Parts: sequence; structure tokens; C-alpha cells
Amino acid sequence: MTSKKPLISVITPAYNAENFIEKTIESLLNQTFLDWEMIIANDHSTDRTRDIIQSYEQKDSRIRLIDLKENGGAAVARNAALKQAKGRYLAFLDSDDVWKKEKLEKQLTFMRDHQYAFTFTAYELISQNGELLQKTIQAPESLTYDDVLKNTIIGCLTVMIDTQQTGPIEMPNIRTRQDLATWLSILKRGFKAYGLNKPLAEYRIVNNSISRNKWKAAQKTWYVYREIERLHLVKATWCFVHYAKNAVKKRL
Repeated sequence: MTSKKPLISVITPAYNAENFIEKTIESLLNQTFLDWEMIIANDHSTDRTRDIIQSYEQKDSRIRLIDLKENGGAAVARNAALKQAKGRYLAFLDSDDVWKKEKLEKQLTFMRDHQYAFTFTAYELISQNGELLQKTIQAPESLTYDDVLKNTIIGCLTVMIDTQQTGPIEMPNIRTRQDLATWLSILKRGFKAYGLNKPLAEYRIVNNSISRNKWKAAQKTWYVYREIERLHLVKATWCFVHYAKNAVKKRL
């Protein structure tokens, strides 16, 4: 049984995700921790995404569908879901990624044991077809604001935030790197991000996705440095050099 006010709100933006959304939802339904809600913001999909979500919504009251009237991108979709979130803790799961069954239980225990406000975990890479690529992105013990400026290693699909400590979360309205900008906005206030170095999630490498375009990702990272964080040119350049080096290391 779940409480009227779930402990964890899982935020999922979905756009034309008919090939993957079922496995994403099933990975949440299979969690050993049960006190959650899943808010899926359908970003004006043109395939069967909405129908698939609706079928799950009808079977499980913990799943809620939000329909956006026009396509606005991941930040808009996530913010629409965040506005309706009821849980103390926020977790993020994109519509093509999956969680290991003990993800929520282990991460919540990790947070409660140490009173952490912001945590993330290690994760594995899988192919578009769901095959393990034998690559794990490790989670450092902790990261500060300056650390994350130089190393964007935090996987959005692994993040959990205690809003009782951080306050409400809203992502900046940019098409990519809105998650990076959000983490920086939290860390800039003095919080640290603490890593649980266990691979509790699987990140799907989807062909032709926005996240696969590394040049655009680099451009948007630079935009976050200069336009959102307002870093001086010298510091922005210094951080960008480290970001590029760490990005290469992450993929070796």
C-alpha cells in the first residue's frame, strides 16, 4: 500500500518513446521500494507513446500522465511534471532508460543514513536494443559546484534530491544540458552531490538522439558556463578544457 502522499516522485519526460517506454515503466513497477508516484509528461508525441502510458495509468494509480499541448523539450516536460510532484524526494528517469530493481531502496537508504540532500549513482550503458555495452560510469564519492563545472559525470537517470532540504526544483528552459544547469544551481548554494558507486541504472544509447550529438552537447555546456552561470571567459575556458578531457575519459 502507498500513502496518499508518496515519498518519492519519479519525473519522466516522454517524446515519441513507443519503442522504450514500456521497459522504462516496468523497471519502476519492479522496484523493491513501493512508495512512489511516476509522473510522465507526454511532450506532444506523434506515435503510440501516449496510448502506452495511458494503459499503465489505468492499471496502476501511482502512474500519472500529463499531456502537453505542444512539443517543448525535456526541460518543459520535466517542469510540468515537477509542478505536480507530491513526494519529498525527486528522482529522474527518462523514457528510454531503466533502473535496477533495488535502485530506489538502496539510494533512499544511502540518503537517509547520511542525511544527504543530493545523490547520484553509477550506471551502465546499454545499446539501443538493450544489450549491455560492458561500460560502467562510476560515481565519485562527492562533487562540489566547481567539480561539476569541470566534470559532467552525474547521470540524470541516477539523481535523487531531498526537496525538504533543497526546496522546490525547476529546470531552466533550454533544450539540452538543463539537467547540468539544475545540478549547478543546487550545488552553488553550498550543497554537495554524493555518489553511491553501485550501478543501479542503465542508460540507453539511442541512435540520432539529442544526447548523442557531442558537438551540440559541448556547445550547450559552453552556453551554461557563459549565459547561465555567467563565468568569466578565462574560468569558462579552464572548465571547458577539463570538461572535454573528462568527457573523453568517460567514453574510453
